[in-house]
Amino acid sequence: MGLKIEHFVIFLTIGGFFSCRDATSLARIEGRQIGIEASIKTSDAIEKFVAPYRIRIDAVLDSTLAFAPITISKTDGTYNTTAGNLLADIMLSEAGPIFESRTGEKIDFALLNHGGIRSIIPKGKVTARSAYEVMPFENSIVVAKLSGKSVQHLVSYLRDSGRAHPISGLQVVLNKENEIQSIRIRGKPLDKNGAYNIATSDYLLNGGDDMVFFKDAVKVTPIDYKIRNAMIDYFNKVDTVAPVVDHRFYRME
Repeated sequence: MGLKIEHFVIFLTIGGFFSCRDATSLARIEGRQIGIEASIKTSDAIEKFVAPYRIRIDAVLDSTLAFAPITISKTDGTYNTTAGNLLADIMLSEAGPIFESRTGEKIDFALLNHGGIRSIIPKGKVTARSAYEVMPFENSIVVAKLSGKSVQHLVSYLRDSGRAHPISGLQVVLNKENEIQSIRIRGKPLDKNGAYNIATSDYLLNGGDDMVFFKDAVKVTPIDYKIRNAMIDYFNKVDTVAPVVDHRFYRME
């Protein structure tokens, strides 16, 4: 909602040609793109009509939910970042109880993609608009069950990607040679013969950002819970939002 819309595509019915034999058949539909430019005049009637709704929406979106003592960004760390850690932790904390109540199982860890974070959260008040700006997409949380072997592939992907993809509940340590030194899940070493429930987005589940290891999921459980809504629910629960860059993913020096 905080994004500026550059173009709006309007599909126009150019012609409906009716024959004597079939008066209800539609011969053709065509469309054209109309750019939103300064030359297009504002309609006073439309502005007057939408004004009360805009005022109400802005009031809801801009109400203070929490406070950030620092600017939260996805560029303030090499292997993990404040924004990435915040989003992954939120996914784990907010989706975990829902998943457990429905399945009797726990989420082992969470994984999102670095590119899905679209804005910083500036120092100061945190609002619902903050959530829309950080996560403008309609992505929902899903839980994929992967084997221990597939989790090894997942961790290799994280090492090789060169990006700080958000994780929570998972710790990855690399040695000086950039080899995987250890993998721990919820504080315990990875069990290669085990299986793990991973909270992620429906976008990544379908192979987004080349996370093809999710195709090997032995089970997928939709949560019907948008990541953005989980963020807003979390902001409503806390007074202060202060994530830090930590040791959930790091390289030994």
